[in-house]
Amino acid sequence: MRDNLRDRRALMSSLVYPLLGPALLALIFMVVGKSVSERSEKPLELPVAGVEHAPNLVTFLEQNGAEVVPAPEDPEAAVKSGDAEVVLVIPAGFGEDFQAGRPAAVRLVVDDSRQSAGVSIGRAEALLRTYSAQIGALRLMARGVSPQVMQAVAVERVNLATPQSQAAAVLSMTPYFIVLALFIGGMYLAIDSTAGERERGSLEPLLINPASRRQVVFGKYAATLVFTVVGLAVTLIGLMVLMNLFPLENYLGIRFHLSGTALVAIFFIALTIALLAASLQILIATFTRSFKEAQTYLSLLPLVPALPGIFLALLPVKTHLWMMLIPTFGQQLLINHLMRGESVSALHVAVASGRTAAAGLALITLAAKLYERERVIFGR
Repeated sequence: MRDNLRDRRALMSSLVYPLLGPALLALIFMVVGKSVSERSEKPLELPVAGVEHAPNLVTFLEQNGAEVVPAPEDPEAAVKSGDAEVVLVIPAGFGEDFQAGRPAAVRLVVDDSRQSAGVSIGRAEALLRTYSAQIGALRLMARGVSPQVMQAVAVERVNLATPQSQAAAVLSMTPYFIVLALFIGGMYLAIDSTAGERERGSLEPLLINPASRRQVVFGKYAATLVFTVVGLAVTLIGLMVLMNLFPLENYLGIRFHLSGTALVAIFFIALTIALLAASLQILIATFTRSFKEAQTYLSLLPLVPALPGIFLALLPVKTHLWMMLIPTFGQQLLINHLMRGESVSALHVAVASGRTAAAGLALITLAAKLYERERVIFGR
């Protein structure tokens, strides 16, 4: 372990790589937040075809923050190619239907597959809905009818979301980065102490020592676990700095505060994943014949347990007890709850931690038994 403390690659995997997750989150927040705020603040550039058919509508659009510009000759081709985000087409029969009191149709040409155009499309639709509601109210008043008769049901929206839960929806990728850090922090040490030593021929002299082979394996496991836990701590510190000091409100319009209690709870919940990660890495590296082969396998390993984190970010699920039996998945669910400022069940924590710790113990025990075979020790 002392040798790895002087090894630049081991220190990089434990101290530097775990910071990539928080750094990537900060970069995403800055880019996305800046893009959305710029689109929301600048005037809506709205190409309109058939301006002469609805001058009053065009005037309303201009008075409410839209910059009306001439539409391209082929609106559909322009939107499809990305030259225009949205185009309003006013047909020739608009004025006749409008004067007759009939619904006057307009066409809003959009491409919903372009997420970058979502803000412009939403603003254009909101302006048209507002104009339609105002004209409808004026027509009713002209006939001596109160516009309120059109509102049969008054809906009062009660939003129970807290600033913490709203921010957690944006930060839903956090469990993914935590698990990723756990499987990266001790990876180099796990490879170097197994496949690396066997490749260098230093494993055989090590086993001549009075310590049993089981003790040697558990020593390698303990050293790997230390680096893994350090990687976890570095990631959580990076996330705490990001969420408490980084101006999320300036970029995303949300406030978020990660308390010290929640941070400690996340650390201990994720600690059982560290037990599993270190044992799984040593077991896999034991089967490999070279340092490069072990590096190839263990580089792909973090993607498997981290996949549930991506799943949670895209499709949040309701937590059930049976989910706690799935190693790493239960912990990611619990971390997600803590990020939202919600309490977690002690039973869920116990089941998830016990299941994952048991899996880690079983794997490292299997690795220790493998080292009793001469083929594993001398195989190259």
